[in-house]
Amino acid sequence: MNAALILIALSVVLALGLGLAARRGHAMKLEEWTVGSRGFGTVFVFILLAGETYTTFTFLGASGWAYGLGAPAYYILAYGTIGYVLAYFVLPPVWRFARERRLISQPDFFAAKYNSPALGVLVAVVGIVALIPYLVLQFTGLAVIVQTASYGAIPKSVAVIIGAVVVSLYVVVSGIRGSAWTSAVKDVLIIIVAIALGLYLPFHYQGGITPMFAALDHAKPGFLSFAPTGKSVAWFLSTVILTALGFFMWPHSFSACFTAKNENVFRKNAIVLPIYQLVLLFIFFVGFSAVLVVPGLKGAATNMALLKISVASFPPWIVGVIGGTGVLTALVPGSLILLTAATLLARNLVGMVRPGRVSEESVVRLAKILVPVVAFVGAYCAIAGSATIVALLLMGYAFVTQLFPAMIMSLLARNPVTKEGAITGIALGVLAVIYFTLTNTTVATLWPHGPEVLRDINIGTFALILNVIGVCVVSALTAPGRGALARGAAE
Repeated sequence: MNAALILIALSVVLALGLGLAARRGHAMKLEEWTVGSRGFGTVFVFILLAGETYTTFTFLGASGWAYGLGAPAYYILAYGTIGYVLAYFVLPPVWRFARERRLISQPDFFAAKYNSPALGVLVAVVGIVALIPYLVLQFTGLAVIVQTASYGAIPKSVAVIIGAVVVSLYVVVSGIRGSAWTSAVKDVLIIIVAIALGLYLPFHYQGGITPMFAALDHAKPGFLSFAPTGKSVAWFLSTVILTALGFFMWPHSFSACFTAKNENVFRKNAIVLPIYQLVLLFIFFVGFSAVLVVPGLKGAATNMALLKISVASFPPWIVGVIGGTGVLTALVPGSLILLTAATLLARNLVGMVRPGRVSEESVVRLAKILVPVVAFVGAYCAIAGSATIVALLLMGYAFVTQLFPAMIMSLLARNPVTKEGAITGIALGVLAVIYFTLTNTTVATLWPHGPEVLRDINIGTFALILNVIGVCVVSALTAPGRGALARGAAE
């Protein structure tokens, strides 16, 4: 057994130990298990939100896109910062409304805001559908990390199964506190590893950051600039907008906001968290350096750029530290996704079969049973699938962003959107995303002779436009008093 494998195994044991220890002193009732009894302060919420944001997508996807596509990877640095700016204004009123009504999940919020259980069910379905590819993303990243960092000693399927078992166990036992405790260690490690790799590799192989960019531009002219078509500036801007609007629309991110003990927690974090985005720069440096050191990776194999150059550059024990950190970047968000998906299923879908007659104890019990079920589905898809990590994330974002129009309008003092309008808009947007995904449709295929600048727009933006049109038209037709006006006109 090599040193790398030992350190990776220790990281798994550490995650499990911290997750299980987080339960001490807390009775795992529904509110405690899901939102930590709404008692998390600024530091804990920071750790939780960072734990959800900086995942295997950051660790592998960002470096993989920097390696495979170059300039288009810049969107990853931009959208999170805009998302935090929106959070400064949006999350405090969301938190206040949820706290007043003791809400637990994202569907609870929509159902209460629009006085529509049906809307709550729709939001739950959208959330679960979006969370599955996000969970697959984490397990896919976990498999890549363990398989590569262990020098092939642990196959992909075994790595995914072990990860699914570990994360299921501490989610069932400790709920969201287990995720927060593990995230604290993960955040420290990822900062150290990302900065160390991002500085060492360019200086070691190319003599510095500037020489690295010069060598990259010489080896692949235009690689660091946006292409005139395809992943162009139009694609970049539309993708940044789409993902920024959906940044806190993920069900696990949205409900994690309910854990805060006061609304100022969000304002403080919205100021600090954009600085944390700078960690991504060092991940980009790793990907750019890998282009010159380990060329030839294609398709889904670009996800392995960071690990390939690490294996080629460091002794096994350092590779083990890098791999162990990567494991934590998969397990922490994976635990939050499992917790949220199981809660949505138990509370907002199964629970709606008998509304008002299902106790909180029954919801918690059912959710804990569903955790390993959801983990199995995610593990199976990760083992069978081959999509790149960024592609999986973008697909999920296209789903959750469809919730943004109805959510943002609900915060107005006089919301012009009706429950029928909200349901129609979300349904239209989601159906459009499903159709576009299954048929590989792009704006260019819909409008082949249109202006080039529009043909490159992210197709998810088109689905969002359909959503807004549906919201406006149906809300206008179903607005209170419209029926009376129509009858008066007829008379």
